[in-house]
Amino acid sequence: MSKAIVVGSGLAGLTTAAYLAKAGCAVTVYEQGEAIGGVTRTISRDGFSWDVGPLGIEGLYPNEPGGIVVSELGCAHRIPLVPMDRSVSFPGFRVFRPETYGGPAWRTDRLKEIFPDEAAAIDRFQQLIETVTDLVALERRSAVTDGVLSALLKLGLIAKFLPIKKYETWSAERLMNHYFKDPRLKAFFTGILADLVVKPSEFIGLGVGFFNMDCFMEGRTPSTKVFGVAPRLSYGIVTGGVKNLSGPIAERVRELGGRIVTKMAVRRVLTEGDQAVGVELTDGSRDGADLVLVSGGAEECFYDMIGRDRLPAEFTAAIDTIRYMESVFMVQIGTGQNVTRHQDRPLVYYYNTYDIEATVQELRDGRYHEGKDGFLIFINSMLSPDMAPKGKHSVTVYTVAPNRLEGGWEDRREEMTGKLLDCAEREIPGLKQNADLIWSLTPDDFKKIVHTPRRHSFGGICPVMGHPGAPHRTPYRGLWFIGSQSESGAGMLNQLVSARKVAKMIARER
Repeated sequence: MSKAIVVGSGLAGLTTAAYLAKAGCAVTVYEQGEAIGGVTRTISRDGFSWDVGPLGIEGLYPNEPGGIVVSELGCAHRIPLVPMDRSVSFPGFRVFRPETYGGPAWRTDRLKEIFPDEAAAIDRFQQLIETVTDLVALERRSAVTDGVLSALLKLGLIAKFLPIKKYETWSAERLMNHYFKDPRLKAFFTGILADLVVKPSEFIGLGVGFFNMDCFMEGRTPSTKVFGVAPRLSYGIVTGGVKNLSGPIAERVRELGGRIVTKMAVRRVLTEGDQAVGVELTDGSRDGADLVLVSGGAEECFYDMIGRDRLPAEFTAAIDTIRYMESVFMVQIGTGQNVTRHQDRPLVYYYNTYDIEATVQELRDGRYHEGKDGFLIFINSMLSPDMAPKGKHSVTVYTVAPNRLEGGWEDRREEMTGKLLDCAEREIPGLKQNADLIWSLTPDDFKKIVHTPRRHSFGGICPVMGHPGAPHRTPYRGLWFIGSQSESGAGMLNQLVSARKVAKMIARER
């Protein structure tokens, strides 16, 4: 029986560990923190709970790619889901889903009301979104399908892609300029890129279609299948906190004979020649293994645990050219105030600028907007009432923020908390003074949570064209790299699907 060591208990680490354990490997997961899950973690205090990472996930429903992964692992029935959508507010207009379901075209109709001069272009762009939606469904379904069906799905991908192939190398900026004239409409479709801290000029144009799929804006949209086999993705939230996603997968690791060891960090990866043979732990002990899978920060994993001088130049070049997202500043609030009187949707993105390009560049330059350019408010307890005491609400307010702040995040924590909540109070008056508790998480806190002391990147690699993450396969046999800074890219669904992919690759090679 092979022995595998997995470093890090984030979603990628746990999912890969579960697949390896299911295949008969003796698996040990080492987690440096007290709790498992990485950013797929739910924190609690005084009866309130909040998630510290991504708020929603696409493709986790039955027969969807993530749903297939958790079903194969035997824990799908333990993961509670409800549909979710996001609402968007800009100065002068907002796009919130209607109380009564208005059909899949409601958003298009709403945008044409706001921008009547762009009505024809909006219809054309919606057709592009529909095509991208189908492509995503086919690609994600093929990634978790083997054999003849996988080949047929890939043929379907080609057929769907050919009509829009001309846009293949276009940036989001070029695509928006091709379709629209009004800068406000361009900002509506590219605003989510600010969350990724990527400029429209460097983000792949067709990716805008992905981030504007109907499922993100309307959780009540009926699921349909492309070619009758590939479900279009749905967008949902794990009720009770995202711990109810990472927790069941961790349970399966243990049920399949694996071990999860917390409060134990890996100091370095042990090698003999070109083979990984185990790890050395921070307590000085060593644990041998046939396979070592490392997740987390690419620089920490390779330069600290292996050593830059022990890696080929072409591999270090791949690490050095990774583009990272910036961090976030997150404020968790527990309150008895009826916040739903002011925000009657669970998740609202509040944008206060139309210049996404300039906003991202300023953030990269270390100039923090303090919430003035935009933020989101998520009322956790609207979808998961058990995340707050009865009659109360748990609320998350966060915004993208630079990894480093002039004066230091810790010294300016209270100041930055107040400034972000001042912005949020324009939407929910009294939020700050009516709070039972306020708990902020700075980029420095996130560095500790995910063990990335060099930098915190909320989400992992920044999706800049031509800048992939670190390869799964490393220069050492038996050593694999997984997680959001790997070639899988950011996003929880990517972690689930790529974990399956890596486990299959390992199985073929052993």
